[in-house]
Amino acid sequence: MEEKKSPLQLVGKRAPDFNADAVVNGEFKNITLSEVQGWKVLFFYPLDFTFVCPTEITAFSDAISKFKELNATVLGVSVDSKFSHLAWTKQDRKEGGLGKIDYPLLSDLTKTISKDYGVLLEGGISLRGLFIIDESNTVQHSTINNLGVGRNVEEVLRLVEAFQYHEKNGEVCPAGWTKGSDTIKPDAEKSKEYFQKNG
Repeated sequence: MEEKKSPLQLVGKRAPDFNADAVVNGEFKNITLSEVQGWKVLFFYPLDFTFVCPTEITAFSDAISKFKELNATVLGVSVDSKFSHLAWTKQDRKEGGLGKIDYPLLSDLTKTISKDYGVLLEGGISLRGLFIIDESNTVQHSTINNLGVGRNVEEVLRLVEAFQYHEKNGEVCPAGWTKGSDTIKPDAEKSKEYFQKNG
């Protein structure tokens, strides 16, 4: 029996590589994760033509300029075919469609990617898994929502900024950290500067 992978086991490890067909600007393209430069925000959603999914997919697209400023590429994945993805992008948002999406939607028809990231349900669809992957393809963050609740794109942006700040400066980011807020020096004595100021 194949051992089930846990998304928690991926944090701090190299992101499982993959090669997949995708819809990019209305065309079919092939994408390999390890060839995508910079940071990656990889998110899984259950199915095309559903109800919560379009709200997430379009929210990521509407915020794409903010991700680009952080040198982060957004990649959406579901177990649908590339043809289903394409058809959904041709449906108007007011009708529950996606309209134009400014990042790739990947097809995981074989369900291999979902399995490798530990988000595949026994019924054959994926939970709402989200993975933040750094420039060296190390997974820095993973979260999973059950099917009924969508994710917060602003929180994803905050997390990318925080991980990038930590990588660049070596200081750690306290709860709720946002750009420009105080950080903590990871040292028993120096950390007191933060707690004395913010305690």
